[in-house]
Amino acid sequence: MAEARTKIRKSPMSRVDTAWLRMERPTNLMMITGVMMFETPLGIKTLRKVIETKFLSYPRFRQKAVDTPTGAFWQDDADFDLDWHIRLTALPGKGGKKELERLTSQMASTPLDKTKPLWQFHLVEKFGGGSALISRIHHCYADGIALVQVLLSLTEMGIDSKRKEALAKRWLKQDHAPVAQRVGAIDRYMQLGNKVLEKGLDIYRDPSLAAVLASEGVDIAKEVGLALALPDDPETVLKGRLGVSKRVAWAEPLGLEEVKSVSRALRCTVNDILLASASGALRSYMLERGEQLDGITIRATVPVNLRPLEHAKQLGNHFGLVFLELPVGEANPMRRLERIAASMKVLRKSRQAVATFGALAAVGMAPPAVQAFALEMFSRKASAVATNVPGPQMPLYLGGSMIRDLMFWVPQTGSIGLGISILSYNGAVHFGLIADARLMPDPDSVIQRFRPEFEKLLYLALMARWEGEFCAEAAEALVAGAE
Repeated sequence: MAEARTKIRKSPMSRVDTAWLRMERPTNLMMITGVMMFETPLGIKTLRKVIETKFLSYPRFRQKAVDTPTGAFWQDDADFDLDWHIRLTALPGKGGKKELERLTSQMASTPLDKTKPLWQFHLVEKFGGGSALISRIHHCYADGIALVQVLLSLTEMGIDSKRKEALAKRWLKQDHAPVAQRVGAIDRYMQLGNKVLEKGLDIYRDPSLAAVLASEGVDIAKEVGLALALPDDPETVLKGRLGVSKRVAWAEPLGLEEVKSVSRALRCTVNDILLASASGALRSYMLERGEQLDGITIRATVPVNLRPLEHAKQLGNHFGLVFLELPVGEANPMRRLERIAASMKVLRKSRQAVATFGALAAVGMAPPAVQAFALEMFSRKASAVATNVPGPQMPLYLGGSMIRDLMFWVPQTGSIGLGISILSYNGAVHFGLIADARLMPDPDSVIQRFRPEFEKLLYLALMARWEGEFCAEAAEALVAGAE
């Protein structure tokens, strides 16, 4: 009986999770890095208790990822030591935002130990009158939607459990679904027919490109062909040889209701507004770096959730990627917004996400040389990764300390050196960047331009209310002489 209790458990890793495990490069670590900032101090003993009782309730986090030529699998860590995974640290000097960004950059540039479960928490006990917590979790464990659920599982809401459960369900149904539908997820991609879904969830547990192709045949093959046929992104200051150091930065948050008001006035989605603002910030930065942008369009790969909401608490990676055009060569902010909205509309009707999901599964089982070729081929077609995750719109508490702000960054793949992260939480929208230090040593220079670009759209929205339907030509006066 004792031997049975101590037996090391192993289980096969899904093909898509294997793909993310094997995508790791010294120049692009496959970690999802996050930062939580607390109103009041959070002690190391309290954090340890939370991790031990809640985070480790997911058995997967006690397991390490083992990769072999014949496949990857999960294995219990016989030498699991929680102290290795929870670290106490301090910021130098005044210990402000710049110092926290610098420490987070160092953590995002440091690989996790592959001989242990691939995650760590770094507690900064003194920050801004409270504390800060840097988390690092390898992408092979879960995607962004799943990790938001993990985050929720660590927190309390300061209210009774019955109301907490109701609020959590409302967040899943009302916050995730609309945002996911904007980029063609869940309802559009998961309702591809009874051939995929009504035969069970095998496509999620162990998907393969062959299974997807068998279900959708010509349509999915066409999407893969279109993605492969995309021309490489233009050579700009955002493309180039990568180094091993990353830089992170985040902006002061925007009010979510303000962003929603602008989206209603300009008859587009919140996601359109935020990505148009990000495109404007990148344009301004690139011009300052001496880039010639007339007529230039770059692409961002955008993760699209393919996980049914009822399975949101499961770990693993269940998302595809779509290629979104960012018109950085367009000076007019309204035309930038219109072009992004049009691109998103096309993506909503496509099956590109489920096609790339199947392609990732195939890559996960391919020989290393094929993996490297496929990864490089896809990454040449984009300059950035852009992620927008809707979080809960109520304050959360961890170990009794309220989370004031939070931000996260997903990894980039192949030769992509820029990540754009947008997260809404508690009535605010948080915007962050992670960049290869060799390509963009000063991501704060982009971050500082995000609010001004949003305020251009806010100004135009206010004019639209007075003048009726607003067209792009009316925005010319706003940009005339500005560049």
